[in-house]
Amino acid sequence: MHNHESILNLEQLRNKKIFLSGGTGFFGKSILDYLNRAVWNGHLYILSRNPDNFCKKNPELIKLPGLNFVQGDIRNFNYSSLPDFDYAIQAATETHSGLAEEKPDEMYSVIVEGTKYFLEMCAQKNVSRLLYVSSGAVYGIQPPELPNIPESRPCAPVNVYGQGKFDAENICLASQTDTVIARCFAFVGPFLPLDKHFAIGNFINNILNGEDISILGDGTPYRSYMYADDLVEWLLTFLLNGRSNEPYNVGSDEPISIVELAEQVLKFSQSKKAGINIAKEKVDGVLSSRYVPSTKKALKELGLKCRISLSESIKRTINSHGK
Repeated sequence: MHNHESILNLEQLRNKKIFLSGGTGFFGKSILDYLNRAVWNGHLYILSRNPDNFCKKNPELIKLPGLNFVQGDIRNFNYSSLPDFDYAIQAATETHSGLAEEKPDEMYSVIVEGTKYFLEMCAQKNVSRLLYVSSGAVYGIQPPELPNIPESRPCAPVNVYGQGKFDAENICLASQTDTVIARCFAFVGPFLPLDKHFAIGNFINNILNGEDISILGDGTPYRSYMYADDLVEWLLTFLLNGRSNEPYNVGSDEPISIVELAEQVLKFSQSKKAGINIAKEKVDGVLSSRYVPSTKKALKELGLKCRISLSESIKRTINSHGK
């Protein structure tokens, strides 16, 4: 097998019925885009609070022949008239940081109550397997001296989002539905919002607008970035072939500091004068914070790796914005 070929065999999903929540966010759009290009032959049902709005804004994403929208909130949508499903993917979350600060109870409720209700639907509709899309936030703070965080590390979430995801994981594992858990880290791709709290999105936005890149902190934290197509291939591989009741980290295991990331993005700037502005001074003797997964488990068990380099990922994301 050439290393540029996907390990994912979409034939396994031919004619299958899949229910997807969170289908109108970054993950959902990336899945839709991937399946459109792969000319997938199956039925995808997407839960959305406002399907009409989504369809108006994303005409290029709704061409999949077997695509259906279900209108409603993850905590109480009406599923009685829906068919039985082979698979379900629970990717619904309010990720924007504002909600965690302004309405932490609402964020927690969407994650936890939404997952409980989703599992009711899975039981009623005979779902044979659920992929629960969780987050690296369940681990809490990665020790700066630990290069990559493995799935074996005990979870100790430090915020509402991480706590909600961790509680939802456990609710899935305690349910009657066969579940695989994907703990997702950081990503880049055409559908990443450029105006939210994602550094890589902000930097790309700066470049597209011909501005200097602005780093809000001191630029020392380490992150890693996986391209959207790799993300989708990993998620669907877990859905099909992951081990039951097991968590798998999803992301790149190659760390890059925020300053190095800015330098990578800056290479694609059309403006010869653009530079990088760093808001804060680095404090000597302090180890940099890290949010970088170990992905050895996904490689060892399922042969998964990142196929698209960071530089190529940035290039594709910038090109997708057509400037």
